[in-house]
Amino acid sequence: MYARVARWEGLDAEAIRRFAEMINSAEGPPEGVPSTGIMVLSDAENGRSMVIGLFDTEDDLRTGDAALKAMDRPPEAAGDISSIEFYEVAADRRADE
Repeated sequence: MYARVARWEGLDAEAIRRFAEMINSAEGPPEGVPSTGIMVLSDAENGRSMVIGLFDTEDDLRTGDAALKAMDRPPEAAGDISSIEFYEVAADRRADE
């Protein structure tokens, strides 16, 4: 599994709430993004978030990154992406649901 980590800066609590609501209400990833999951970590007090997109293969990661970079940003989007990094997931352990 692979992860694309985008760091966002310059957000306020309302922008973080709207972004999380948009992701939670979506039917799935955006068209052209073969993601298998997403996690958003937020720090509203300091105006920042990390968006972690998960992908099964490195090819899917590269395809998803290209599609996300090619998308037009919605006019209501807040903050700026300060960095995008790629990782191979070495461990992924979660409690049983």
